[in-house]
Amino acid sequence: MIARIGVLNISDRASAGVYEDTPGQACVALLKQWLTTPFETDYKVVPDELATIEAELKRMADEFGCCLIVTTGGTGPAARDVTPEATTAVCEKLLPGFGEQMRRVSLSYVPTAILSRQTAGVRGRCLIVNLPGRPKAIRENLEAVFPAIPYCIDLIGGPRLEADATQMTVFRPKHS
Repeated sequence: MIARIGVLNISDRASAGVYEDTPGQACVALLKQWLTTPFETDYKVVPDELATIEAELKRMADEFGCCLIVTTGGTGPAARDVTPEATTAVCEKLLPGFGEQMRRVSLSYVPTAILSRQTAGVRGRCLIVNLPGRPKAIRENLEAVFPAIPYCIDLIGGPRLEADATQMTVFRPKHS
């Protein structure tokens, strides 16, 4: 069975074609670099609209059967930044440690990391992780939390994701 991963770029301008969707593409490139498990990507660019983001997260998790959804963008304090609210609305369990770790790592690069509101949570057998909207920050944040992602997916009943140990070291307890 092939794993399914959703990549959802949340951006008014990218969804309107004003600029190229580089954040979402950066995410896909990292996943391809790190994962050895074959996976299919469900990829979408949507505007910063709460109802649209919620609907897309539900579709990716419930209909397409994603074990992981990574979002890019919409995590700041601006009025239209509503990705964390959409994620919280669709998740059964929140995993605040993901956001805490991403902010901790980001603070070593920029003092404005304290403005970030990334979060993560579980919907059924799907882990949803919010990432910032810039490719450099996406890499820094995803590197910080990815070691825990495959084991989290194991725990919620998703497929076993394996990583190339020369690219990314993931953690699983010895008994798993």
